[in-house]
Amino acid sequence: MRGPSEKTQAALEAKVRKLPKSPGIYQFKSDGGAVLYVGKAQNLRSRVRQYLAGGDGRSQIPALMERTADVDILVTANVKEALLLENELIKRHKPVFNVKLRDDKQYLGLRMDPRDEWPRISSVRRFRRDGAEYFGPYTSSVALKESLSNLRRLFPLRSCSEGTFKDYARRGRPCIEYEMGRCLGPCCGLADPVAYAEQVRGTVLFLKGRSQELVTRLREQMISAAEAERFEDAARLRNRISAVDATLQDQQIISDQKVERDVFGLAREGGEVEIQVLHVREGRVIAAEDYSFSKVQIDDGEVMSSFLGQYYGKRNAEETPREIVNSVPFEDGGALQEWLRERASRAVSVRSPQRGGARRVVEIATRNAQVGLEQRLAARESIDAALEQIRSACALSQLPRRIECYDVSNLQGTLAVASRVVFEDGEPVKNEYRRYKIKQAPAGDDYACLREVLKRRLARVDTEPLPDLLMVDGGRGQLGVVSAALEDVGLVVDALGISKERDADSPSVRVKRSGGLKAERLFKPGRANPILLSKSSRGLLLLQRVRDESHRFAIEYQRDLRSKFSLTSILEELPGIGAVKRRALLRELGSLKAVREATEESLRAVSGISSRDAQILRAFFDKAGGRPISEGREEAPGDGDRDG
Repeated sequence: MRGPSEKTQAALEAKVRKLPKSPGIYQFKSDGGAVLYVGKAQNLRSRVRQYLAGGDGRSQIPALMERTADVDILVTANVKEALLLENELIKRHKPVFNVKLRDDKQYLGLRMDPRDEWPRISSVRRFRRDGAEYFGPYTSSVALKESLSNLRRLFPLRSCSEGTFKDYARRGRPCIEYEMGRCLGPCCGLADPVAYAEQVRGTVLFLKGRSQELVTRLREQMISAAEAERFEDAARLRNRISAVDATLQDQQIISDQKVERDVFGLAREGGEVEIQVLHVREGRVIAAEDYSFSKVQIDDGEVMSSFLGQYYGKRNAEETPREIVNSVPFEDGGALQEWLRERASRAVSVRSPQRGGARRVVEIATRNAQVGLEQRLAARESIDAALEQIRSACALSQLPRRIECYDVSNLQGTLAVASRVVFEDGEPVKNEYRRYKIKQAPAGDDYACLREVLKRRLARVDTEPLPDLLMVDGGRGQLGVVSAALEDVGLVVDALGISKERDADSPSVRVKRSGGLKAERLFKPGRANPILLSKSSRGLLLLQRVRDESHRFAIEYQRDLRSKFSLTSILEELPGIGAVKRRALLRELGSLKAVREATEESLRAVSGISSRDAQILRAFFDKAGGRPISEGREEAPGDGDRDG
């Protein structure tokens, strides 16, 4: 693989000779100034010189240096500060050669604020620094629900929202959760504050994996209750201890020692990397997480180093265990350890064990990472087969790894909107979804609306490159609009239209096949006949999924706008219903509510309203269905676009 040009190489070497031998971070940049890679080093000059020489044996260097035109540095006081700065710059620039941790919002967690009068556990999608206790993350809703079920069986705290809590307080009687023994009834003054606080402490200990401390505390309370001849309380505590023990038996024991550690295992195949995290508390695995990365071009040590810095940078300091073990030795582990010690205000060990019990646990995490990687690659092979099927059947110029799909939606000729969804390798990329409010085209003209949206999209090809496949929900007409829009700006990209088959005798009725499936037709520019794929083919199922997602996203936006507009403002957009007819409707029917609920016959009876007008109005209200439309003053909806 070729490296930078001789001129660029010479300029870089001259710059490197002047670099300091200090700790800091370095950024390799492309010819256009984009940050390709961010790294940290104890000696900046030595580390960057290794990259230029390509002599440290790492496989990613040729690929990185081929695209590198410049290098920038930032000197820090020590490697620990460089680690912090590295994390910030990775989050800011998202360099293509770094591994980037997914956002916490993709996971579920549990939250409890001990400052509340009657604390409760609630599920959340984002961990914040707001003084509350957070637990997790949970990689699936099933795992979270299982934890909540165990908690409510062991510790009967309230689970209701503030509104529900106040409602039952006004009623003066508790809900069924109290009757089932899963709540102490604080809403109605039935809970003792001291006993409730003890339940809160027990919940926190349980979720933090401090089971031995929890059982010891419960046993002391049971003995105290028995000595005070509060035998019913003692029996309840005895039952709770048994329930805690039973729950702990379900957790996997991987160490006889009461260790507290996070275990990281890494598996790799080419550029595909999987990292498995096991959270071990008191010798038991209480939770597990997995992280996937694709197109990774840095070595395993740098992957693990960068991953750990980002991983613990996202978490509360008190969640850091006393020991962190991983399968891959890496440089600058001492800097990471020092940083974690400062954050947690206690000793934290970071190491890669080579023998003993800790090594066996690392091997367990690594095996789990390998299994996860194999499953992901198997799924990838299935996606690749589907993409190849689409490419072959539709004679596309390349494998459609990145697909954009557009759909237009309106409400009886009003509130026209459009959507764009993006799929990469068969998976939705939701942060690249866009929604458009039609600004110029007539709301009832789908072709004109699509033309406006594509014009706005294609004007951004410099910042948003074209996909491998541009798809539209529709047939030849919509596809013709796509082809014309591309031709207008001189761009070439594969395009398809996807449309459900219609009955030959009744073109407006869509054909239903066995099991409720509908035959699909694919249209390609320059081809007279539609392309028909088997209804069970992987390729067609993927294209249907993309089209259905674009339709859902457009409808969701259109309904959102509908809820913000008043009925009066929507009536103003209906074709053929002008100011005179609107005044007649309100005058003779009496109110907006009466207009909305009027039958077609009643609408026709209004002076100036023709049969066609009545049909348009009734069809509009029927299509709106049960969705709320304000009858008051119009709320300004704003532009609503996410097209840049």
